Parts: sequence; C-alpha cells; structure tokens
Amino acid sequence: MLTSTETRALLEKLGHRPRQPLGQNFLIEKNIVEKQCRMAGLKAGDTVVEIGPGLGTLTLALLKAGAQVFAIELDKRLAAHLRETLCVTYRDTMHLLEGDAVNNPLAGLPQNIEGDFKIIANLPYAITSPWIDAVLQGPLPERMVLMVQKEAADRLCASPGTKAFSALSIFLQSAYRLEVTHRVSKQCFYPAPDVDSALITLVRQERPFSFSAEVRAVISMFFQQRRKQIGTLCKQQKQEALMAWLHEAGIPENTRPEAIAIEHWQRLKASR
Repeated sequence: MLTSTETRALLEKLGHRPRQPLGQNFLIEKNIVEKQCRMAGLKAGDTVVEIGPGLGTLTLALLKAGAQVFAIELDKRLAAHLRETLCVTYRDTMHLLEGDAVNNPLAGLPQNIEGDFKIIANLPYAITSPWIDAVLQGPLPERMVLMVQKEAADRLCASPGTKAFSALSIFLQSAYRLEVTHRVSKQCFYPAPDVDSALITLVRQERPFSFSAEVRAVISMFFQQRRKQIGTLCKQQKQEALMAWLHEAGIPENTRPEAIAIEHWQRLKASR
C-alpha cells in the first residue's frame, strides 16, 4: 500500500499530475482498502468490476484475494502504468479496458460470463450519477461497495420526504438495499479532495425492480421540476395513464415528487 509520499513519488516518476476534472484522488489508507474487501464479502474466484483503478491500490488487493478483475481506466498514462505492472504480474486475472466508464459501466465484462459478479470501486465523483444510472440498465451485480462523495451517498440513500430524495434514489433503491457503512476522511487521499467521502454497500434485492425507459424518463422529468405539484406535472404530460396512476394510488394532486413513496413510483405507467 503506497503512502502519501510514495504516491507522490510514483506520480512524479510517471510524469503525471492528478487531474481534478477526472476526480484523481488516490487512496492512501490501507484500512479502507481492507474494509472495502470485507464489505464485499470478497473471496477467491469472485468476478469483480473496478472503475478508475488509477495507480492500482485497490486493484492489487482484489487480485491478491484471488479475484478476476475487470477494470476500466480513462487516463492513458495510468492505463499504461497498469498494463506494464499488474497486467503483467496477474496476466490471467487482470483485465484492463481503456475508456469511459459511463459508456462501459461494467468495464468490458463479457456478456456470456458465468455466475454472478460484484463491483468494488472508488468512483470518480464527476461520474457517480451517470455511471450508476448506466449500471442499472444492464445485468445487475449481486453486491456493490462504492466509495462516493459523502453528499452523493446521502442522496443515493435518501428517503421519500427529504430534500435529498431524487429519481436516482428511486431507481437504485428499487433494485438494491443500501447502507452507508463508513465515513472516509479526505485525508485518506492524495491529493486530498475538498470534502469527505463515504463507503456504501449495496446488496441486490431478491426481486430487483427495474423501470421501463419511458417511466424512467417521466420520473426524471418530474424531479427536474420537483417544486411543482405532481398533479400539475401529470396534466402537463397529457397522458391519461399518469392521472389514472395518481388517483389509483390515492396521491393528492398537491403532493410534490419527493414526498411520494417508492412503491407508488413502481406502479407508474407511461407511454411515449
């Protein structure tokens, strides 16, 4: 595990300056890496997707535990470093894809792979929401352990009736049980970000619920106008199914979107 000094030295050797737009804050706390592996219930033979491996700190721990790792890295210099190191040492279990994780949310994981898989990742803050949204539209991992910005963790785990509750809260909590399991100080990274992070554990529901593309679009649009009353929003869409849903659920027309329970959203029907 690289210390702050060792991380800085390696970055200098590679001629690399951490790029803030890519959320390049490198983990330097061994206990956090060990906690991530424990929270994931990691065991030899597991298939694991990692997003933004960077210098390979978490990646190495996954590989040492005997996991098959599928990782995606956007930064060309860091990807080259990984190809010259971990991809050589662990040539049979380290699979690296260079590219954008939002477009490749499962890091090139083969569609015909047998068995379940997990995601363990220190997510670049800028892609947290679009990446999670992309993951929810494909095969769902059995478990995820994600390092995200503390504020993002609060939004993802938010309950109906709170300001942080969002469309993504609905989509994610319909498929997973979520828990914020550890707060991570910004001092655990080099360079230190502006805010603290949090580890969240997501365990797939026994019967995960997924929304159609049409319903996802309607819910997302409603939350973009979250200060409007739900009755007004439904009438604006001029879809009889929306008003029927509202009345069948017994939701008052003056209710705002964030106050509506997830189970009601799951009954929503919409058309193009």
